[in-house]
Amino acid sequence: MALKEIRIHGRGGQGAVTSSQVLAVAAFKDGKYCQAFPNFGVERRGAPVQAFARISEEPINVRQHVYEPDYVIVLDPTLLEAVNVAAGAKDSGIIIINSDRKAEEFNLDTKAKIKTIDVTKTALEIIGKPFVNVAILGAFAAISGEITMDAINAAIDQEFAHKAKVGELNKKAAEKLFKEAKGE
Repeated sequence: MALKEIRIHGRGGQGAVTSSQVLAVAAFKDGKYCQAFPNFGVERRGAPVQAFARISEEPINVRQHVYEPDYVIVLDPTLLEAVNVAAGAKDSGIIIINSDRKAEEFNLDTKAKIKTIDVTKTALEIIGKPFVNVAILGAFAAISGEITMDAINAAIDQEFAHKAKVGELNKKAAEKLFKEAKGE
């Protein structure tokens, strides 16, 4: 497996950084090398933010932002009006958007595949709040094949060790989205 780079778009307070960290821990639990890091500036709650992750079978020596992601995860579809989330996405890449709309409805300037999944709906049903940052990783695992659902569950357990109930709800939501993205 070659180095895979992931860029996560969210708004301040939505947990994009947590999402990248849980993704990296999941990759580690799968026996891979990984990195996770945020892009912070003067962002404030609600402002567009980015977080990044890298996954590889070999040690990762790159220490820069992700400019040409293999995968883009969009936590908030309203960002599409403010940010070019497809910027730099590889032609062979995949953009995963949290939305109840169909992928064809998005007019992004990219050759990357666009996949949509209604993470907000699942989060509201299972968690009771629109917490999508961890749940979307289930869809990412199914769509990308880069990490396993077992590893995501282990990473969620680690991240939410101090809040076991929250962790269990996030695992349930991620598992539902994994199955949904797989078409099960």
